[in-house]
Amino acid sequence: MMFQDRHDAGRQLALKLGHYENDTDAMVLALPRGGVPVGYEVARALQLPLDVFVVRKLGVPGYEELAMGAIGSGGVRVLNEEIVCEMRVSAEAIASATLAESRELKRREQTYRGNRPPLVVRGKTVILVDDGLATGSTMRAAVLSLRRLAPGAVIVAVPVGAMETCNALRTDADEVVCAFIPRELRAVGMWYVNFDQTTDEEVQYLLKDRRFVSGPRKETKT
Repeated sequence: MMFQDRHDAGRQLALKLGHYENDTDAMVLALPRGGVPVGYEVARALQLPLDVFVVRKLGVPGYEELAMGAIGSGGVRVLNEEIVCEMRVSAEAIASATLAESRELKRREQTYRGNRPPLVVRGKTVILVDDGLATGSTMRAAVLSLRRLAPGAVIVAVPVGAMETCNALRTDADEVVCAFIPRELRAVGMWYVNFDQTTDEEVQYLLKDRRFVSGPRKETKT
C-alpha cells in the first residue's frame, strides 16, 4: 500500500476507525508535525474534535535522525536503552538533548495551541494519531504522558507501522490500529509518494479549521 500524502493516509486510516464516528466520548489528538494532516482527516471523517499533543524525539548526538528516546508534555521521558548502550551515549549527552528538546516542546505547545485552555482528556477515548511508527519511542512517550491525564482509553492509530513496534505498543495503549503493516518497514517515508515536511504554518491552519467538529453527534451506548 502506498499513500499519496498524509491527507490520503488519514482518509485511509479513518476507514479502520469507523466505530468511533460521532462518539461524544472520543477525541483525536495528533502528534505534530507530521501527524496533524493525518489526524485532521481522521477527525473530519469521524466528526470528532481535533487537537495536538506535543512530543519530541531525542536524537543520538551526531546521528540526530536515530532516536534514542523521546519526551512528552508533563515531563515524561522514554529512553531506548538498547540504542543508548549500542551508541555509548553518556548521561551528560542525554541530559543535554533533553534540555534542548524540552525548550522546543514548550515553543511548539505555544505555537500550536496558543492561549487555548489545557487539554481535558479525563474519561475520554483518545485516538492518538501520527503518520507512521518506526521505533515507536515518540508514540510511547505520548501514551505515557496522556496516562497522567486520566483518559478513559488511549487508541494509537497510524497509517503504516513496523509489526514489532505495533505489537510492543499494545502493552502501553488500550488498542493499536494500523492501516498497513509491511513485512519490512525500513522507513515510514517509503510508503508515501509525497512525504514533504509538514510546516508549523500548515499545523496552525489545520487546527483552525474546526468545521468538522460541529456535525451531528450521537450518544454513546452505556
